[in-house]
Amino acid sequence: MKVYDSLNIRNVAIIGHAGSGKTTFAEAMLFEAGMINRRGTIEEKNTVSDNSEIEQDRGNSIFTTLMHIEWKDTKINILDTPGYADFIGEVISSLKVVDTALIILNAQHGVEVGTEIGWEYVKKYNTPSIFIVNQLDNEKAEFDKTVEQAKATFGANVVIVQYPLNQGDGFDAIVDVLNMVMYKYPAGGGKPEKVDIPDDQKERAEQLHNDLVESIAVNDEKLMELFFEKGTLSEEEMTAGLKAALLNHDIYPVFCASSKQNMGAGRVMGFISKVVPAPTEMPEQELEGEGTLKLDPNGSTTLFVFKSISEPHLGDMSIFKVCAGKVKIGDDFVNEERRENERINQLFLMDGKKRVNIDQLHAGDIGATVKLKNTYSNNTLHIKGPSIAIKHIEYPEPIMSVGIVAEAKGEEEKLSTALSHLKREDPTLIVEQSQELRQTLLHGQGEMHLAIAKTKLDQVYGVKVAYEDPKISYRETIHKSAKATFRHKKQSGGAGQFAEVHMMVEPWHEGMADPPDFNVRNTEEIDLDWGGKLVFLNCIVGGAIDNKYMNAIVKGLLEKMADSPLTGYYVRDVRVSVYDGKMHPVDSNDISFKLASIRAFKDAFLQADPRVMEPIYDVEVSIPDDLMGDVMSDLQTRRAIISGTEAEGANQKIMAKVPLAELHKYSSALRSIAQGRAKYSRKFAEYAMVPMEVQKKLMRTDEEELQEA
Repeated sequence: MKVYDSLNIRNVAIIGHAGSGKTTFAEAMLFEAGMINRRGTIEEKNTVSDNSEIEQDRGNSIFTTLMHIEWKDTKINILDTPGYADFIGEVISSLKVVDTALIILNAQHGVEVGTEIGWEYVKKYNTPSIFIVNQLDNEKAEFDKTVEQAKATFGANVVIVQYPLNQGDGFDAIVDVLNMVMYKYPAGGGKPEKVDIPDDQKERAEQLHNDLVESIAVNDEKLMELFFEKGTLSEEEMTAGLKAALLNHDIYPVFCASSKQNMGAGRVMGFISKVVPAPTEMPEQELEGEGTLKLDPNGSTTLFVFKSISEPHLGDMSIFKVCAGKVKIGDDFVNEERRENERINQLFLMDGKKRVNIDQLHAGDIGATVKLKNTYSNNTLHIKGPSIAIKHIEYPEPIMSVGIVAEAKGEEEKLSTALSHLKREDPTLIVEQSQELRQTLLHGQGEMHLAIAKTKLDQVYGVKVAYEDPKISYRETIHKSAKATFRHKKQSGGAGQFAEVHMMVEPWHEGMADPPDFNVRNTEEIDLDWGGKLVFLNCIVGGAIDNKYMNAIVKGLLEKMADSPLTGYYVRDVRVSVYDGKMHPVDSNDISFKLASIRAFKDAFLQADPRVMEPIYDVEVSIPDDLMGDVMSDLQTRRAIISGTEAEGANQKIMAKVPLAELHKYSSALRSIAQGRAKYSRKFAEYAMVPMEVQKKLMRTDEEELQEA
């Protein structure tokens, strides 16, 4: 296998909504480049991408697939990504390492939600982008409408380079306004014939050509001068201008394709090899903390692992980008995050499942290795020397959670190991062992995401699991002040136990004044592990309780606040004043005052109008305008408080505060309401009081659980 230098490498990610034809387009690229002899299809389950059993069963991409082609002395690494929002982590990690995004639009449906979600991260990583309007052979294809939607959503920098003739069942020609030629395809697709643009299309083609030239020249003074002087630009001038415009995000060129009929892929690959920036032409990589890293072919070798694949019988595979220098078999590295040494014993290029052995890779290239000891996604490997860490990939917050248990008893350890592997492979899956809820929680990006995790646990790791509704981390506090006294006295031969504590409990808020009736000797503010505060006031005068017992009293308070008197949830934001009590010169000790503190707090708390609080999330829903009413009505049934709406491109965005208890399976409900045309995100906002009817229900549930226990 030929080793390519940095200038002759191109890295592209294919992104777009599910069903737009990304995998089929990748298959056409491989076929046109001679990497495969026959194009596979999704229906026949024989594509290079979508090669896992899970993907073939479902008929859509779930995991990112790495492939490569060689085209006119250029190596093009291709990352085919999933289109469903549930698997957005695969898109994000791919955009981290590529230099160009190929954004596939379905000519039947225009701009879809999966494309919009991917676009958010295209913008975040400032990735040069090319739009490809696909499925132009479909009878419902509407090229012009799709381009109009793209401009409305992605901006005026969306510029037509190609447009179709005879779109629909008879699609067979593409007018290229960059080269001012028409590509005429034979029946069934394949290599096109270059022909003159038909007379009835010349006016439109000339107008679009001038629009393209003007878009290329508008941000380059020299090119603009040449454009005004000559009225056009040469092919070399346009190529240079296009590359600069792509890098500056001044142009998002639009190409045409029917990947199913093998039309258009060759022209796109030619554009990639000739115009798309090489890795060395891209901005420097940001580092953790401060600084950047230049992609220097002669620099100190640095690798960034952006994807891990866990294979139980073969070991973990690490897929990486060479960010500087070159990597060879036998090279030794330091894992910056884990401070462990690693050796590269094998190097591969990947074409789906197929591994191509290679001896070395240069800066900018993407490859894979296996059986690294302790290296996973988001890890930087560098040769021994100064510390360096590529800025980590940031993944979105989960939007759905489930409780997870092994179906068979005794498989808890096996499940724990499998979940650990699953997390390494997919960082958007978060496993939480909640002591508070006595539940193992699995957090993900949606119901489909969690369903795939369940399938993998069964099929790949041999662990059958059951999902259950996640419990909610409620909190408790109080609404008024109350006093209580408790005397703990125990005498059963030998040393006795004695303690008496008088306390007042109050709801705490920032900046509240000391209680007027007590002489505060000492104030202790304790930040609770579960959020909120306990403020403890020592108001003892006259030595009624020795100061040495105060720590025991506080320990008692914290113990009871971790298991509230009302429902058993954590208590927060309470101020406790201990103002009187009694002790015994012989029988008093720490345990006595701790027990007295627990009982006094319980009695006072139940008299202080205790209230249950629930987690509230800030929710944003982006939807087409015609679905606003349906989505808002559904949110209101979920006890949502709508805080506002605003335009977001071609869509509307609803902002609301929604209780977490009402968001279970919301992603699936929203998909159903909006026919897959909506997206949403959530982020923890605050704790707020639950309605009294909900509190009563929680109290009944808690009483039933206590009786069952």
